Amino acid sequence: MSGHSKWHSIKHKKAKVDAQRGKMFTKCIRELMVAARQGGGDPDMNPRLRTAIAAAKAINMPAENIERAIKKATGELEGVSYEEITYEGYAPCKVAVIVDCVTDNRNRTAADVRSVFNKYNGSLGSSGCVSFLFDKKGLIIIPKQDNVTEDKLLELTLDAGVEDIIEEDETFEILSEPLKLEDVKKILEDNNYKIESASVSMLPKTKVRLSETDSEKVYKFLEALEELDDVQNVWSNADFDENFLNKMNDE
Repeated sequence: MSGHSKWHSIKHKKAKVDAQRGKMFTKCIRELMVAARQGGGDPDMNPRLRTAIAAAKAINMPAENIERAIKKATGELEGVSYEEITYEGYAPCKVAVIVDCVTDNRNRTAADVRSVFNKYNGSLGSSGCVSFLFDKKGLIIIPKQDNVTEDKLLELTLDAGVEDIIEEDETFEILSEPLKLEDVKKILEDNNYKIESASVSMLPKTKVRLSETDSEKVYKFLEALEELDDVQNVWSNADFDENFLNKMNDE
């Protein structure tokens, strides 16, 4: 997990740029529709939909857009039908990669993902070829605040199902089982903690340490995948060089 927060902050800044040009709206709408289609349109009964709604609100998506996406997914309004697809493989430098997509056209998405793997000398594999290298966890990141300690956070959230809390330079990373994510998030919100992000994440069990040069190669590959319209999330077990992360964080 070391360095995760710095890498997350780089992606977070990039997400703000994406939101400005509407790309994050598209991703959020697709997630809302998949969540509502699979678990129903009532967020009180659908934890994944609650998380999707929170993510949409975090980028200031209008309430009517959120409601419209949910109604399309549940059949109250006519709309496109989306499905989830996951691709697995290796980036350059033998870095394991999982690519989560939401699409209305499987053939288009497969061609787009394969094209990026080929262009950047990656290797697209079969289902399950790298997923065993990751754990699926609920991940909540909160910025450090006055008088907040790891022990205090653990005491507050332990009964809700928290498994671990990791202190980074500027944040705390709070891990739970995926189904406990919303319970932990609610407790933190009820106690007025600022939440930077909350999501179900694929966290690597071990990482591949990269040089500064190799970090740039892998970053360009991951960035190209994330630029694809149908890609929702990209997970890797890259351990990026600290000098590279510092340069990226300063841009």
